[in-house]
Amino acid sequence: MAEGSRPLDGQLALVTGASRGIGAATAKALAAKGAHVILVARTAKDLEKVEEDIFAAGGSATIAPVDLAEPDGIARLATAISGRWDALDIMVINAAVLPVLTPVWQIEQRDFMRGLTLNVLATQALIAGFDKMLKKSKDARVIGVTSSVGASPRAYWAAYGSSKAAFDNLLDCYAQEVRAISNVRVAVVDPGATRTAMRAKAYPGEDPQTVKEPEVVAERIAALVCEPFSTPHRERVNQPG
Repeated sequence: MAEGSRPLDGQLALVTGASRGIGAATAKALAAKGAHVILVARTAKDLEKVEEDIFAAGGSATIAPVDLAEPDGIARLATAISGRWDALDIMVINAAVLPVLTPVWQIEQRDFMRGLTLNVLATQALIAGFDKMLKKSKDARVIGVTSSVGASPRAYWAAYGSSKAAFDNLLDCYAQEVRAISNVRVAVVDPGATRTAMRAKAYPGEDPQTVKEPEVVAERIAALVCEPFSTPHRERVNQPG
């Protein structure tokens, strides 16, 4: 590997939703740049496949199967990781769930609560659980993967959009709170139209070949964490070409 192509050597990264899609691609991209990546998702078998791919490419990773929506799941994860490592350099908050697309007056409360639990409450719990480790890093970066519907409301997307609006707000507030007292920098990245399982669920009639692959978003996130961006930072990943 060419000199300078592993700028994240010696750094620890954590990626949620790392079993597929943007999360898996991001984990591989960070590992390719030298980071040791903790892979977080519910299904151990799927995480093992991502871990194998990282190892095969010469990288290193550790799987951490956990349901982020479970009570105390994130606290247990943080305890386990802080017991092995001192600092966390990169945290990519990517895991999310898409509630049923429906008019506001037909939103089912249980489905809505599931979305709020994973998209909002788990985000706060991740920040709370790993804040101390992030502040111990010399150059910590927190990347939140959002959606355009958080900032631009769209009919039938209220349940998901409102959860992403809260997600964005949490990350922006955290960025403002820590920027003067730590080396933690926070960015919110909107991947735009991307070929994922969530996208296929939302747009079942769409030709997946017409939207970009997760690897495009992953490469941008991996590049962003190596840049001296100001915090809070927001950007959208556009279709290449």
